[in-house]
Amino acid sequence: MAKMWQGRFKKELNEKVNDFNSSISFDSRMYRQDIQGSIIHVKMLGKQGIIDEKDSKIIAKELAAIYDDLESGALRFDMNAEDVHMFIEQALTERLGDLGKKLHTARSRNDQVAVDLRMYLRGEIDVIVGLIKKLIAVLVEKAESNLNTVMPGYTHLQRAQPITFAHHLMAYVEMFKRDMVRLFNCFDNMNECPLGAGALATTTYPIDREFTAEYLGFKNPMQNSLDGVSDRDYCIELASAIATCMMHMSRLSEEVVMWSSWEFKFIELDDAYSTGSSIMPQKKNPDICELIRGKTGRCIGNLTTLLSMMKGLPLAYNKDMQEDKEAIFDSVDTVKLCLSTLAPMLATMTVNVENMSNAGKKGFINATDCADYLVKKGLPFRDAYKITGTLVSVCIDGGYTLDNLPIAEYKKLSDKFQDDIFDAISLQKCVDERKVTGGPAPQAVAKHIEKIRNTVLNDEED
Repeated sequence: MAKMWQGRFKKELNEKVNDFNSSISFDSRMYRQDIQGSIIHVKMLGKQGIIDEKDSKIIAKELAAIYDDLESGALRFDMNAEDVHMFIEQALTERLGDLGKKLHTARSRNDQVAVDLRMYLRGEIDVIVGLIKKLIAVLVEKAESNLNTVMPGYTHLQRAQPITFAHHLMAYVEMFKRDMVRLFNCFDNMNECPLGAGALATTTYPIDREFTAEYLGFKNPMQNSLDGVSDRDYCIELASAIATCMMHMSRLSEEVVMWSSWEFKFIELDDAYSTGSSIMPQKKNPDICELIRGKTGRCIGNLTTLLSMMKGLPLAYNKDMQEDKEAIFDSVDTVKLCLSTLAPMLATMTVNVENMSNAGKKGFINATDCADYLVKKGLPFRDAYKITGTLVSVCIDGGYTLDNLPIAEYKKLSDKFQDDIFDAISLQKCVDERKVTGGPAPQAVAKHIEKIRNTVLNDEED
């Protein structure tokens, strides 16, 4: 395929350089956005009298035909083309001759690729947000069915205080809710139109940038042409939001890996979402979770790629910026794959309620409640803390828990202790009394679930 810019050059481009320079292998996925942008651009050219309005309509109609042919497979991408923009323009010129060459009037590939990428990523953000909402819906369903499933909460991976499995899952709901907010913000920030910025300094033609921005679904044109063609903040911002979402999935995946081990056995994954071993017939491996952990590093790497790519670039466009697409496309593809796999895996997992409860009975996770019992009887907290610590030591030496330590042992350390201590430190009581906003009490978590259903999930349910 002849290069559109070959007039300046006396030699053909070296074949290896052509391959090195080409981006069609990865930017061809933006053909829908490229054609849509071109149709609106040429309609604007006709409306403004920059080209004949009749010619504008013919070009727009042929661009729509190229779109249909690419969708049906009647037209296939030429991998020798430099990029998707040149491929579509060449296909148009082959069909319309000199008329097709008018399309690129008052436009550069610099503003063309910038508008294509923004449009493409806007659509992908919508898809990612939809997948996050599905994951949140699964977590909410699991939480609602485990409002009274008591388990140990951890700090430093040491048993700390009693919570419920519902409370634990809803912590991830909050993380993914923030991910949605970051994606919405990213969408809003990228929703300005660079088309009309030209190569870097707009154009002398009387274009209507407000028209193209409006009909391409942008809130307004970008206000500086240099920024319009050289900005990739939106790619970096999206890559960051995706990396953060992946980090949240990785944290949850790590817990599922632990929970499904024989050491915990809090949950069991469905056979359809587990794998086996080629040599050990007893194995049931949480490979999905492990892959999510691994792919998280990949998305973090893509963010680093984009930041490193942009950090030393002078204004305006530089060819380095062609490296934006593979990085951001990979992050988009990866987060979509992980979200769409994680949600059904969690939906089908079995919760071992008894194992969680039994784990809660060990590790003295009701020690804080024991200290609080003394505080409510009038002791300063630090005194109550010291007495309870001594009680824990007594239990360890004697092989007791706080639940079955004889009351006589309690009274040796404080006459404030009465038989009601055992009710005060029962795990269910410990959980039920933590009913403040954000606490693990079933009624508090139920309110949290209701709030998520009425806000985050309302669109999906409608």
